[in-house]
Amino acid sequence: MGAARLAGMIPFRNLAETRTPDGSRFSLHEHDGEYFLKLNGRQLMGSNSTVSELLLADLACKFHSTVERPTILIGGLGLGFSLRRVLEISGPKALAQVSELLPDVVAWNREFLQGLNGKLLDDPRVEVLTRDVFDCIKNGPGRYDAILLDVDNGPTSFVQEKNSRLYSGKGLTMIRRSLRPGGRVAFWSAEPEPLFLNSLSRAGFRAEEFEAKSHERAKRAAHRIYVGEVAG
Repeated sequence: MGAARLAGMIPFRNLAETRTPDGSRFSLHEHDGEYFLKLNGRQLMGSNSTVSELLLADLACKFHSTVERPTILIGGLGLGFSLRRVLEISGPKALAQVSELLPDVVAWNREFLQGLNGKLLDDPRVEVLTRDVFDCIKNGPGRYDAILLDVDNGPTSFVQEKNSRLYSGKGLTMIRRSLRPGGRVAFWSAEPEPLFLNSLSRAGFRAEEFEAKSHERAKRAAHRIYVGEVAG
């Protein structure tokens, strides 16, 4: 029996499962040493395709060479790859606040994903907030140097319907007010959302779109990252 066929027989292990506030099934799986998060059985992210999550952090944290004590808000913990990159590039005096709506996801990172990125939750620069990232943004005017938002599949494809308020004109204005001069917000999107650039511009941002591959060997860039920068 060939090695490829044997590999195909390695089963997926269902490690844990919870429910989102709207009743959707959110689950953690392992397969052949890789980890995956699924929503209602549909894969949201995997440890085998992290290029875009790392780029999200790189683009949001371009301030890092000029700000000594940056405060960064990460919306959505996931498998921790954006957090890892933020800590790598933002310096020893940074504060990385991770807003994760589901306490179970934080627990999974500590229990199942210690060998991946879970140990980073104990880094003294990290503050874990088990609350909606919308509330963190609303309560933090002029507080952040960077905001990373990877809570949906994009500005028009929501994991939770109420997340639409993040991408509305009012929500984008609130995000802009929560950033310091020169601050940046980066949104992850599963596919191109060309109208979103106009929305960012109308909210007062300098808006840019970046292509992002799902993994290093991908032949094309399937994903997009949208960045809004506040005038310095």
